[in-house]
Amino acid sequence: MPNKIFNKVALTTVMLIIIAVPITLNAISEATMMFLAIEPGSRANGMGNAYVGVVDDAYAGWWNVGATAFNKKNQFAGMHTNWLAGSGIDDLYYEYFGYNMYLEEIGNLGFNVVSMNYGTIDRMGDSPTEDLPDFMSYEFAVGALYSTEIITDKIGLGLGFKFLYSDLGPAPEGGSTKGKTMTYAFDIGSKFKNVLIPRFDIGTVLQNIGPDVTYIEDSDKDPLPMTLRLGLSYRVFDSIEEGIDPSSPLASFKQKFTISADGSKILANRKPLVGRLFTALTDDDATYEVDSAVFSLGAEYNYLDLISLRTGYFYDKAGSIIGPSFGVGFHYTFSERYRLSADFAMVTAGELVDYNKTFSLGLEY
Repeated sequence: MPNKIFNKVALTTVMLIIIAVPITLNAISEATMMFLAIEPGSRANGMGNAYVGVVDDAYAGWWNVGATAFNKKNQFAGMHTNWLAGSGIDDLYYEYFGYNMYLEEIGNLGFNVVSMNYGTIDRMGDSPTEDLPDFMSYEFAVGALYSTEIITDKIGLGLGFKFLYSDLGPAPEGGSTKGKTMTYAFDIGSKFKNVLIPRFDIGTVLQNIGPDVTYIEDSDKDPLPMTLRLGLSYRVFDSIEEGIDPSSPLASFKQKFTISADGSKILANRKPLVGRLFTALTDDDATYEVDSAVFSLGAEYNYLDLISLRTGYFYDKAGSIIGPSFGVGFHYTFSERYRLSADFAMVTAGELVDYNKTFSLGLEY
C-alpha cells in the first residue's frame, strides 16, 4: 500500500511539472547566483544544450535528476572550463564533478559539486591613492540526489538537494555589510521513456527551488534562478544499445543517431515562492524585464561507440546568445566493463566571445 500511494503522489507531481512548463514560457526573469544556470558537460554543449531528454551520464544530477533513475551503472563526470576565454576576462573558471551510484532495488544515489571562480578583483578604496588588498570572488553548490523508476523502463522520478554558498567580496573597512551568503535549493525532475513510439523520450525538471537570497539587508532579497526545462529526444536509429540481428550484413556496423530539442525559462520575481510558477507570467512589476524563453536543438551521431559527432543551435534572444555549437567525443571500453569518454565542444557564447570551448571526461562501470 505505501508503494502504491508513493507512486500516485509521484506521478501527480510529474504531471504538474509538465503542465506548468508551457504556462511559464514568457515569464519574468531576474535572479542571483546565475552560475547555477551555466550548463555543464561538453556532450550537452556540443548538442546546443538540448540535453534534458537525452542525459544518461553523471551530468544528469545537474540536467535532470529524474533521468538518473535509468542509469544502471556507476558513473563519474568532470569538467574544467576557462569561461569566456579570449574576452579579456581570462580568469573565470567553471568546474563540475558528479557521481551516480546504482543500487539494486533501491534506486540511484548521487552527488555533484559545481563551482564558479571569478578570479582576482581589484578592491577600490575611498580615494585613488588608497591601497587595499585584492580579493577573490567565488560561488559553489554541493548537491545530493535520489531517483527511482516509478514504472520500470518507462518513468523515472528524482529529487535533488543542494547547499549554495556565494562569496562576492569582503566587507568595507569598518563596515558591517557583507558580500557573502549561503542558502539551499531543491530540484525535482522526471523522465519518460518510449513515449507513444519506441526511442522517443521526454524529460522535464524544475531546478533551484529555494528561498530568496540576502547579501546585505533582509529587506533587499534576490531570488534564485528557478528554472523550468522541458526536453525531447528521439533516437532515429540505435544499433549500439539495442543491438542488431547477428545474421545481418550490417551486424558489425554499429551506430546511433539522436536528435533533441529543449525549452527552458528562468522564473524569478518577488512573489512568494509557492505562487511564482503562476505569477511570473502576468507579473506587472516594472523593475523586471520580460524575457523570452530559451530554445535549443541538437543532434549526435555515434559510430561503433568509439567516436561521436555533435552539432546544435542555441537561441537565447534576451541574453543575446544565438548561434550554432559543435562537438566531438571519443569513447573507449576496456576490461569489457569500464567505459571512458573524453568530449570537446565549442558552444556559442554571445557578445564577449564567439565560443566557449569546453572539455569534459566521464567514466562508467
